Amino acid sequence: MGLPPDDIVAAALRAGDETMFAALLDTWSRGMLRLARSYVSTSDSAEEVVQDTWLAVIRGIDGFEGRSSVKTWVYRILVNTAKKRGARESRTVPWSSAFERDGEPSPDGRRFQGPDDPFPGSWKDFPLAWPAPEGEVLASEVRGQIAAALATLPARQRNVIILRDVEGCSSDEVCSILEISSANQRVLLHRARTAVRRRLEDYFDAMRR
Repeated sequence: MGLPPDDIVAAALRAGDETMFAALLDTWSRGMLRLARSYVSTSDSAEEVVQDTWLAVIRGIDGFEGRSSVKTWVYRILVNTAKKRGARESRTVPWSSAFERDGEPSPDGRRFQGPDDPFPGSWKDFPLAWPAPEGEVLASEVRGQIAAALATLPARQRNVIILRDVEGCSSDEVCSILEISSANQRVLLHRARTAVRRRLEDYFDAMRR
């Protein structure tokens, strides 16, 4: 069951409705964590960004004017919070960087899974809505290929495809959240989708040989 209309959601949050707040947490927090992870160096940092975002939502809900959807408003707070934390982190050298492999670009290496995860530098179990082949093993491999492709994308392309194809945001919502133009959003999404599909085509071509 989906969430109620925005006016009901906003009114419930203003009234301190814990049930509504819990429903938003359940519905949006996982996607928020994915997006936050694109801006900060560790999963722990991403979790703190999400927590700080929800605190800001609670404190600022009285100022929500309804000029965008509640989701867009929340995600915009998330992006601003994540950017600020990412900027602070970029001014220091994380301890984990001492263990990065030679030749790996540092921006991609710090945005996704850690070195002990199944797909270092990529999203875990990324639920992108492309058709997967039959068989759980093969489907898992395809998800890994998609995750690896996303890990190589420039951050702006990756953020757009996450919001559009994973979180199901509209193009207008993405433009508002990331503060980019409609034309820029279309270009970034096209390039991101092309890169991911090219990776999948190469993977299936190799399997047929």
